[in-house]
Amino acid sequence: MAIGDTRTAGVLRRRSWQRAFAVRLFSSDILVILLVVFGVQLIWFGFNTVALTAPYNVGASYTVVSVVLVVAWMIMLDIFATRDHKVIGSGTLEYKRVADATIRLFGLFAIVAFLFKIEVARGYFLLALPLGMVLLIGTRWQWRQWLRKRQARGYYLSRAILMGERRKSAHVAATIARSPGTGFLLVGALTREGTASKGPINGVPISGDYNDLLAAVDATNADTVILTGADDIDPEDMRRVGWELEARDIELIVAPALTDIAGPRIHSRPVAGLPLIHVSYPSFEGAKRVTKRTFDIVGSALLILLASPGLIWVAIAVKRSSPGNIVYKQERIGRHGATFGMYKFRSMVQDADDQLESLLDAQGTSDKPLFKVTNDPRITPVGKILRKYSIDELPQLFNVFFGEMSLVGPRPQRAAEVALYDDAAHRRLIMKPGMSGLWQVSGRSNLSWEDSIRLDLYYVENWSLTADILILWRTVRAVVTPDGAV
Repeated sequence: MAIGDTRTAGVLRRRSWQRAFAVRLFSSDILVILLVVFGVQLIWFGFNTVALTAPYNVGASYTVVSVVLVVAWMIMLDIFATRDHKVIGSGTLEYKRVADATIRLFGLFAIVAFLFKIEVARGYFLLALPLGMVLLIGTRWQWRQWLRKRQARGYYLSRAILMGERRKSAHVAATIARSPGTGFLLVGALTREGTASKGPINGVPISGDYNDLLAAVDATNADTVILTGADDIDPEDMRRVGWELEARDIELIVAPALTDIAGPRIHSRPVAGLPLIHVSYPSFEGAKRVTKRTFDIVGSALLILLASPGLIWVAIAVKRSSPGNIVYKQERIGRHGATFGMYKFRSMVQDADDQLESLLDAQGTSDKPLFKVTNDPRITPVGKILRKYSIDELPQLFNVFFGEMSLVGPRPQRAAEVALYDDAAHRRLIMKPGMSGLWQVSGRSNLSWEDSIRLDLYYVENWSLTADILILWRTVRAVVTPDGAV
């Protein structure tokens, strides 16, 4: 039977939306590149026809260079698989590939110009490179927001079936459920016991046992099977499953028993026919540490300079709002457990700390981590505005500049909270606490203690400069549309 005859409606639907979305990305990419390349040419040379300078007469102008650059740029984006459906929609790999393709392209152009002694205007390239890369990543981000809005309405989703032991499938289902933007809709699960097992798995209905795979795929119009792991499925059965799914164009995804590991730390290598997965251990020393510290110094210095008029205005407002100091210094735990004074604009009445214990006792939360006072009466009217938009945290830029904090990092916590850590949670102290972090852009103080620690550990284990930049961008959005500010 031909492949086309065995495809489910779900597979055809998945192929259709993946092609349509790839066309959208292609169209926006070429539009951005055309605007950037020819726009920079117009800015740099005007409407004049400028010929290339070379030791021999090549008879080409910058218009020809621009055309070649546009074509080469699109080819590089395709070579680096920036529109592959496996990377679009979530994670930072899509943005990294766009940046890598752009940087490699301009490196290649520089080498060609050097080898053939072609004198190319440096400003032309130095302006087109960063501008094009920023706009390409920006449009990809915009398309991602568009995609997630459609996915929230039930469109542009891969219909997936879980296959494996109930406990392992439950873990995968829970992880997908709490992570918006995965692009998966779980429509069924296959377990060893089948329909005789005890009810759904995290809301995912049981579709049968392992022998019911193809019937379940047809019944649910699934286009993806996620193998979560089962001792009952031997290698021969697994190979047979792969062949059967291939005939129907069903995607097969194997979920290893690894959690909170980012893509760059995972390397697959086939050895004697075995798809072995190599996992790199997290490292935050040497070049990585220097890179992050340089980013913090430059970023905090620029932000202090730009925000200085506003800082002065806020300081005056705080001083006039109520008696007390303008800046409040709060003891927090930093890298490797060292204490430091974290600066904030004072948003509470004077001697607010003396009232904390009695307020927590009154609401019955004095023994809980991440403790917050509900409807805190200590907050001043000006303080409510400062907290709503996180303006009270701006003095922490000086903590960053002096090396006590980072622009992005784990949540800065009090000694009483750190005392509740288990061995795993102590790993978050490997890095300096941050003004912002995954916790800041994923729910802020609305997060539970467990989710806050989990996000911090994920950040520490999978740090990258690209992730820092994206978190800072998401922080701006979180501040503009505040929800759960602390």
